[in-house]
Parts: sequence; structure tokens; C-alpha cells
Amino acid sequence: MEVLDVLNLGEIAQYFSKMAMFPVFDLAYYIVSILYLKYEPGSVEVSRRSPVASWLCAMLYCFGSYILADIMLGACPIDYFHNNSHILLATAVWYLIFYCPLNLFYKCVAFLPVKLVLVAMKEVVRARKIAAGVHHAHHAYHHGWFIMVITGYVKGSGVALMANFEQLLRGVWKPETNEILNMSFPTKASLYGAILFTLQEAHWLPVSKSTLICLFTLFMATTKVTLTARHSHGSPFALIESWVCHLLFGSPLSVAEDAHDHHAPPPAAAPAVPLFPAKTKEELSEGTRKRKSKKAE
Repeated sequence: MEVLDVLNLGEIAQYFSKMAMFPVFDLAYYIVSILYLKYEPGSVEVSRRSPVASWLCAMLYCFGSYILADIMLGACPIDYFHNNSHILLATAVWYLIFYCPLNLFYKCVAFLPVKLVLVAMKEVVRARKIAAGVHHAHHAYHHGWFIMVITGYVKGSGVALMANFEQLLRGVWKPETNEILNMSFPTKASLYGAILFTLQEAHWLPVSKSTLICLFTLFMATTKVTLTARHSHGSPFALIESWVCHLLFGSPLSVAEDAHDHHAPPPAAAPAVPLFPAKTKEELSEGTRKRKSKKAE
């Protein structure tokens, strides 16, 4: 902590944690979220065929985490929609991305340098949402550590967790894309971040909340920008998770090792192809009859 005091990082973190997200950072969050929606197969066709369904999908992409967290905590799932300014801002972004003439707005925000800045700003909002979700659950359940983790996790990745429901609105059903089965980097990072913020709320982590928000945001923004610039869908946790899963659950490394340790039985030899075609039953009977007639002679 003395190093932080010398570098004056404590005050910077305190200012950063209190910085307002609306409208600049929330605008970036909505742009990137709806931009990812447009990348989904069939989303453009749905926007032409049914603008209402497209708008609902866009709202789920922007506010799905709030809806899911409210359902978990027993609040009204549409409670967040009373924020008219947020709804109107997200609706304006949706309209410009899908219906702007010549796709000018889409081309501007999809331009890689601009997109990287927007992605970094979105991760600022994500980190703040995780911290807010854990804090909210802490007030409702003071010693419910698992509830804090789950609420923070949902606040950070609720959009991905509701992806299957959003697909139904677009007329698509892909259960194999369930985020629980195939967790992306933001989903995994939201879970780990929720654990860290829960430990901080329980006073088991010797760091202030503002400092943790600042450090976690820096990690998320740097990693996500790097992955986006490289057009990668990988995760920096892959190697650690692979070894941990191998030690605790015997997978996935054990599968590869078993393949090396236990050799599979050799494949059955293919039947030999005869040089001459096999004789039919009639030909065999005729040959037998001729041999009997010769013996009789």
C-alpha cells in the first residue's frame, strides 16, 4: 500500500471509481453490444422483416444483465426500463447501426481503431457493473457469499447468459452455443472478477474497492483490446484452467494423456479382395454336378 501512496494511485483510483458512466461510457457499451448483435447470423434479415423483434434483441444485448440480476434478486425484471434516457440512447444506437443510410454509422464504429477504443470503454462499464452487483447483493444478503458471486457474475455477463433466449426472438435455436458450456473470455473474467469483489466486500482481500475497480478495469480493457485487435476468441486463462481441470477433474489433459498411454486396438484388417469374382451358387452347383458325372464314368 505504501507504493500506491507514493505513486498517488489511491486518489486516482478513488476518482476513477466515482467517475460517471452516463452518457459517454454507456454510449460505448451500447454501440459495441449492438455491433456484436449485427454480427450474429440473420440479425440483419430480422431487422428488415421484424423491426420490433430486432429492437427487443438489441435491448436484451444492452440491458440483459440488469434484467437477469433483477429476476434473481426478486425485483421486477423490467424495473430498469424506467430509465428513459438509457432506453432512448440505446434505441438511437440500434437505429443508426441497422438503418443508417449507406451503413455509414456501422462503418465508422466498426473501423478497427475506433472499435478498440469503444471496446475498452465497454470493459470500464463491465467492471463497474460487477462491483455494483456484488455490492447490491451484499446489502441484501450480508453473509451470502455465493449470492454475491452469482449476482456480480450475472451483472458482468448476463447478456451472454441470455443468448439462447435472444436467439429465440430472432427465430434461431442453437443450444450448443450455451454460454455455460462454452464460456468466452468476458464470461470467465466476470466470474473471477465477481469472486474478487466478493472477497473485498467480505474484507478478505486487503485492498480498497476503488483500487480493485481500477486494477480489474485495466486488466479487462487491456486484454479485451488485445484480443479484439488480433481477432482472437481465446482466453489468457486457458493454460491455467487446463492444468487446474486436469488436477481436479481429470480433464482435458487426461484425455490427451490417456490417448498416449493406452493405445487403441489396431483396426481390423480389410478383407482381401479376390483376384477373380466369386462364383455364383448356380455355377458352384454346376461344377459339383460335372465332377460327380466324371467320377461315375
